[in-house]
Amino acid sequence: MSSPRVSVLIPTYRYAGYLREAIDSVLTHDFTDFELLASDDCSGDGSAAILQEYAARDARVRAHIHPANVGMVQNWNWCLRKARGELVKFIFGDDKLARPDALGKMVAMLDAHPQAALAVSARNVIDEESRIVAVWSHLGDSGVHASADTMFRCLAEGNMIGEPTAVMFRRSTAARGFSEAYAQMVDLEMWLHLLGHGPLVYTTEPLCAFRRHPLQQTEVNKETDLQSSEIIRLILEYGASPLLAGRDMRGVAFRRLYKTRKAASKNPAIAAARAQLLARLGRPAYCVRWVRRKLCNPFTAFTRWAFKSKARERN
Repeated sequence: MSSPRVSVLIPTYRYAGYLREAIDSVLTHDFTDFELLASDDCSGDGSAAILQEYAARDARVRAHIHPANVGMVQNWNWCLRKARGELVKFIFGDDKLARPDALGKMVAMLDAHPQAALAVSARNVIDEESRIVAVWSHLGDSGVHASADTMFRCLAEGNMIGEPTAVMFRRSTAARGFSEAYAQMVDLEMWLHLLGHGPLVYTTEPLCAFRRHPLQQTEVNKETDLQSSEIIRLILEYGASPLLAGRDMRGVAFRRLYKTRKAASKNPAIAAARAQLLARLGRPAYCVRWVRRKLCNPFTAFTRWAFKSKARERN
């Protein structure tokens, strides 16, 4: 059997209510050179029957049901190991593609820029009823974005690239899989890894839809504030990359330490990560930047107030 150009991977867990919409958004595509591999992580909510139904009626669909729960990241990696396509497009069971030309457009982006490691699109944010409530487009203009610029922005500001549903990448450069050392910033860790292989190409057209709802893993993880500790770990892991030479990573480290100082008193994981980052930065350097921040804060606050006042006058 010849390999498809694209492997569309749908790892899912307890998303039976959204799963048909996710699969249908792929099967109705203009681009047809793909396989769809869906893997249910022992949901027990009817997801398995839905996947088996689609696999029985469409040869492009392969369905796998884990007999026991393996975990989110492990399920992602299982899908990645079983993919046969040159290019990989994840779609979570509660998300979907936003338009029938989405796959073709992302393939064309990577074909037009063979040096790029990722193709990324803006995304519609949808609610539980699939209504568009926002459009997220954080990377700026369409086109190629240099690895160093994007890595620095992500370490300084958070995941500017987006969720796996917003990304297509080359299977060869992702062969090591998603890092199981992370639980919340798993996708961003992979994007940083892939940026080490090349830049990304971006479009401001929303080609996918990311669903916000209370049951998604991101909302569950907020209760333990995993993001705060894991972004510090990413700064420790990737901040010394040669790609970032000449960038103000010491400033990034200070701002992250300052921002998490209160949360650390309540969360041992954040406290442990902060201790490592403080050791990397050095306490004297932290103190110098702390004093500078305190001295500049009144001027910064005044400038912000003046800018807002002028904006109100214009309006």
